[in-house]
Amino acid sequence: MIAKSMQGLVNNNSVIRQMFEEGQKMAAEYGAENVYDFSLGNPNVPAPKKVEETIEKLLKEEDPLVLHGYMSNAGFPDVRKKVADSLNKRFGTSFTAENIMMTVGAAGGLNCALKALIDPGDEVMTFAPFFLEYRNYTANYGGVLIMSEPDTATFQPDLEDFRAKLTPKTKAVIINNPNNPTGVIYSEETIKNIAGILEEKQKEYGHPIFIISDEPYRELVYTDAKVPYITKYYRNTIVGYSFSKTLSLPGERIGYLVVPSEAEGFDELFSALTIANRVLGFVNAPSLAQKVVAECLEEKADIAYYAKNRDVLYDALQKYGFSCIKPEGAFYMFIKSPVPDEKEFVAKAKEYRILLVPGSSFMCAGFVRLAYCVSYETCVNSLKGFESLAKDYGLI
Repeated sequence: MIAKSMQGLVNNNSVIRQMFEEGQKMAAEYGAENVYDFSLGNPNVPAPKKVEETIEKLLKEEDPLVLHGYMSNAGFPDVRKKVADSLNKRFGTSFTAENIMMTVGAAGGLNCALKALIDPGDEVMTFAPFFLEYRNYTANYGGVLIMSEPDTATFQPDLEDFRAKLTPKTKAVIINNPNNPTGVIYSEETIKNIAGILEEKQKEYGHPIFIISDEPYRELVYTDAKVPYITKYYRNTIVGYSFSKTLSLPGERIGYLVVPSEAEGFDELFSALTIANRVLGFVNAPSLAQKVVAECLEEKADIAYYAKNRDVLYDALQKYGFSCIKPEGAFYMFIKSPVPDEKEFVAKAKEYRILLVPGSSFMCAGFVRLAYCVSYETCVNSLKGFESLAKDYGLI
């Protein structure tokens, strides 16, 4: 009865969501405090106090017909200007409101970008491991997602593999920086090299290739590493941002796209993005949420909270003999499975009520993802189970 294009999606529902739902059932059975659910990237830090204060202020003082009404498909002009001004202050850019489109989270923004750019049969490149929905988002518009293999020692892009897999059908490249699921940051040198390769290929193929930079974790950085702002290195870029992680507002679905004026065909592209926002059914980003985030652009996520979780888990896992790269950003750890079939390891971890996501869900088998955006108590209380797992596999 349902569309053939949906049958596969229904049969292969997101493993992450399945694990999360299983965690809910286990919590009801054993008690939430006895289940260590590291499956979903759902921030455990409350939104900054200013978010609540701003909502109360807006509800009291703003005209409700404006606050809850339609506006331009691109969003409120004053909100877009505040976003542009904030970016200019932080990154030395020169955006105006005309470069910003407010979106229904980063996911809505990515879908608008892909809708605006690709035709059936066009190719979109991305770097493994990657957020599994990129494949589905690309397929929504008849595109084909092509995966570039990583260096699994560092999880930095393999640029020679990337170059080799670009073709005349390539229309866009999705970059996620900091990366989900590894927590690595692509350096300025890496971004410059990617940009250089794409400049060559644009000339060779005779058409633009856009970078779509997915940046919901931009502010979640634990080291001195800098997350390059890609529009400064490559003009054909669309930056997608979300307030889901930095303001702990995942359910509010609010974000934005940035398109530099220097991008090829800027006027036509921006028009296509705003129309995509409408025809995909979003119409516009949530009106109240737009106004709220515009007043909270200087607010920051509690990095210390996530860093504390990262450190206690990383130190213990290293002690127990597990192998993983210490994350520089985001709130995920990508752990090498002690057996080739990481799904077996995931199943074994569930025996200790530890919920992890297999790396094959991110097109990188042999690893598992751990989302440490949970309570510190959950991290600490899970360690006994991880120690038992290590003993089961002869790591200690």
